[in-house]
Amino acid sequence: MNSTVVFSSRRAVFPFTAIVGQEEMKLALLLNVIDPRIGGVMIMGDRGTGKSTTIRALADLLPEIEVVADDPFNSHPQDPELMSDGVKARVAAGETLPTVPKQVPMVDLPLGATEDRVCGTIDIEKALSEGVKAFEPGLLAKANRGILYVDEVNLLDDHLVDVLLDSAASGWNTVEREGISIRHPARFVLVGSGNPEEGELRPQLLDRFGMHAEIRTVKDPSLRVQIVEQRSQFDQDPQGFLSEHQDAQQAMSQKIVNAQALLCKVTLDHELRVQISQICSELDVDGLRGDIVTNRAARALAALEGRTEVTVADIRRVITLCLRHRLRKDPLESIDSGYKVSKVFNHTFGLAEDEPDAAKRNGASPVGAGR
Repeated sequence: MNSTVVFSSRRAVFPFTAIVGQEEMKLALLLNVIDPRIGGVMIMGDRGTGKSTTIRALADLLPEIEVVADDPFNSHPQDPELMSDGVKARVAAGETLPTVPKQVPMVDLPLGATEDRVCGTIDIEKALSEGVKAFEPGLLAKANRGILYVDEVNLLDDHLVDVLLDSAASGWNTVEREGISIRHPARFVLVGSGNPEEGELRPQLLDRFGMHAEIRTVKDPSLRVQIVEQRSQFDQDPQGFLSEHQDAQQAMSQKIVNAQALLCKVTLDHELRVQISQICSELDVDGLRGDIVTNRAARALAALEGRTEVTVADIRRVITLCLRHRLRKDPLESIDSGYKVSKVFNHTFGLAEDEPDAAKRNGASPVGAGR
């Protein structure tokens, strides 16, 4: 009797629920997954603090999505806003669309990527000779309904950053060549990371990221030892380590699904919205992005915790993440650690000065640091 050994085709990824510390980064990522309209997150911090590890862990944690079979854009089988024009035409024609489950896409954008590689290309010769729109999809097509991760985004060409932010904000990517135009859905969570020592993004570009998380290297020796030991356990026996955290992973995955479903029912009191805008005004935040993102992030946090009403505590937890990077007017200025935002928040809500923000005291790096 022959025995067959089945190997998993998926590479083992360090579990999100086993990552130690870095609460700012983890919270910002979770909220963006619950409501992608928040606008993505910029993660700045020291080298080797596990930024890439955490983002890949999040993508692996998310439940599978249903996509139209053989569609290069991960089109949603029911939602027209997440369908390519080709799939819409098939639906309009009354065709029954075959669907397949798929892991949420996690796309890495290489630092040297060209605009054609990111946006896709049109084969002009084929279009003219055969009369068809021959389109070669790019990374934005692959990232639709998933996560697009740009490491060292502060070193990326400003024009490309603009393209990414435009697509993330509109949910669509349009490619035009020689009078031929093609568009496709490109709704994704944009995550950028970088080391501030290598330069900051211009304030105009930084402002377009929904949230900004800061991470620092852990200082506590005992915590460093814990991180190293856990990483060693994972490297030596990935499947065994994953099994230990399976229940926690499934619970967190279900929590995200529940929050996504609950989000539309979450309310934010008018008076709280007024106070959020008052804080933005006192901090001299340009435009209304800060107000909008803080509202959305607070609602997403309430949904994550299974509530349908936003509290002052919810706003306190997200407002620094939403506003700190919008205070910098001069490119040579450093980004506020959170002190200014906290001070105005406390004054607006009539609260006593609190202790230093937990995120500033939390120096823990995620397990698996090294990238």
